[in-house]
Amino acid sequence: MRFTFPQPVFDQNAQSGHNQFGDLPDWDLTDLYPSTDAPEVKRDLDWLEEHCASFAEDYESKLAGLDGAGMYDCILRNERISQVAGRLGSFAGLLYYQNTVDGERAKFLSDIQDKITNFTAPLVFFSLEVNRIPEDTLEEMLKHDGLARYRPIFERMRKMRPYQLSDELERYEHDMSVVGASAWNKLFDETIADLKFEVNGETLGIEAATTLMTEQDRSVREAAAREIGKVLGQNIKIFSRVHNTLAKMGQVEDKWRGMPTPQTGRHLSNDVEPEVVEALRNAVVKAYPKLSHRYYELKRGWLGLDKLQVWDRNAPLPMEETRTVGWDEARKTVMDAYAGFDPRMAEIAEPFFTKGWIDAGVKPGKAPGAFAHPTVTDAHPYVMLNYLGKPRDVMTLAHELGHGVHQVLAAGQGELLADTPLTLAETASVFGEMLTFQKMLKGAKTDAERKVMLAGKVEDMINTVVRQIAFYDFECKLHEARKGGELTPQDINKIWMSVQGESLGPAFEFFPDYEVYWSYIPHFVHSPFYVYAYAFGDGLVNALYAAYTEQPEGFQDKYFDMLKSGGSKHHKELLKPFGLDASDPKFWDKGLSMISGFIDELEAME
Repeated sequence: MRFTFPQPVFDQNAQSGHNQFGDLPDWDLTDLYPSTDAPEVKRDLDWLEEHCASFAEDYESKLAGLDGAGMYDCILRNERISQVAGRLGSFAGLLYYQNTVDGERAKFLSDIQDKITNFTAPLVFFSLEVNRIPEDTLEEMLKHDGLARYRPIFERMRKMRPYQLSDELERYEHDMSVVGASAWNKLFDETIADLKFEVNGETLGIEAATTLMTEQDRSVREAAAREIGKVLGQNIKIFSRVHNTLAKMGQVEDKWRGMPTPQTGRHLSNDVEPEVVEALRNAVVKAYPKLSHRYYELKRGWLGLDKLQVWDRNAPLPMEETRTVGWDEARKTVMDAYAGFDPRMAEIAEPFFTKGWIDAGVKPGKAPGAFAHPTVTDAHPYVMLNYLGKPRDVMTLAHELGHGVHQVLAAGQGELLADTPLTLAETASVFGEMLTFQKMLKGAKTDAERKVMLAGKVEDMINTVVRQIAFYDFECKLHEARKGGELTPQDINKIWMSVQGESLGPAFEFFPDYEVYWSYIPHFVHSPFYVYAYAFGDGLVNALYAAYTEQPEGFQDKYFDMLKSGGSKHHKELLKPFGLDASDPKFWDKGLSMISGFIDELEAME
């Protein structure tokens, strides 16, 4: 069953404040509920409690005896329960992420989570019992026309069969979830939101502080980087405790479930084979020298430095004009790129701007980063940004809006099939970025402007592919090391520095406090092993975009069909119409060759 407490995957770094950038939109969450004390909230909580109880009463210990029509009715009731629970959880979560230090919002989220967890506890039997239905009985049920479209749901449940606990332990796990990982997630979020960074006489939050590392003035970048390292270092015990605890909790659960690796659960939820992820990881690591090492050596020369420091990683180029992009310009840039690909794409994106589906400004206590949350299929997605008027923030808007378009299109699949596995969830977002980039590149008026754009795109791709695979390696090594006992902050620091040195290459040297920079990255806490999905999405989109440029005829319809499929098809089936196959190791080399091709072009400009 799908019960949604938004665990947003925070995509890119970005933040904002109002007048400087134009009229930045705020969320209008009334499409979910009018307010926290609205009668509709109580109505849906009462409905949920009653219908969870009646569902269990009607179906527990009886699933194997149902015919196809009976199982179809059961699935429809299950889906409606998921929808009501998802609406409640989304509303509470989105309110909280707007201001994570507001005690009332934090309490409302906790109370909603508690209630949903309690009400849905009787439903734990469902997947356990489905997995005990004999294969031939289930196949007979699936001959029913209505039920047949839900086959992927049953197939995914069956994949969990080897890792199922007893009914009692599954219920216990369900009941404990609110004081398990989600409680540690909340501690992490609140700690991060409370951090204050003093840079050049200004007090900033994490998002605004990290954004300073993209300033033209190197002394500002350095001051920000050193202050971030200092403040994270002062709080490192809390972050170390969060990571130690979550890694140990994962280890205990994996042991009880018989999961062969800490990554198995993520691969199963992503509906992707471990060998496909391994092929991706190996292809990227092998390509470090021709991608990140080569690019950063170029950048070192452009900046006229003997060695790059981490505050130079995302520095603008010397010939780059420092400029602020207003909100209206950002919107027009992205919408023109979307419309240039297909007017339907811009039409789907339009309500995000006009109907309060985007929260763009930087506000006290607001969660850092950016995300798109699908909410439920009878509502619509919401996009969160922290817009600071940087050119990269335009790409963040293109990225998150791509997610939003995907989520709108997939909603037609219904609550249980709309969710796209994380590996494919990044497809539309990265494709939206690529469309926006190519549109901007075509508009470049000089070689210098083209060079700046190409370099920015290469950096974004390196951040998406190389950096995220280095993150994935860090997590794999951290979880492996945790098996040997409690890790000190210094132990974690060493793991972090080993993957950073390998991925960034010899152009860099690292200042001492960089060793604690692992501690503020939310993916490791909210969504362990999620990060490879970015590299998966980027490689996939590079291959897709190449297919589009080679044969644009009919591509748009195939692309929309893919997005509309949501989670109803496996990646092999989705990519087949484009002649692509992610399980072919050479597939990843194709995607990586687009990045190295951009670097070739930059080298040729020297």
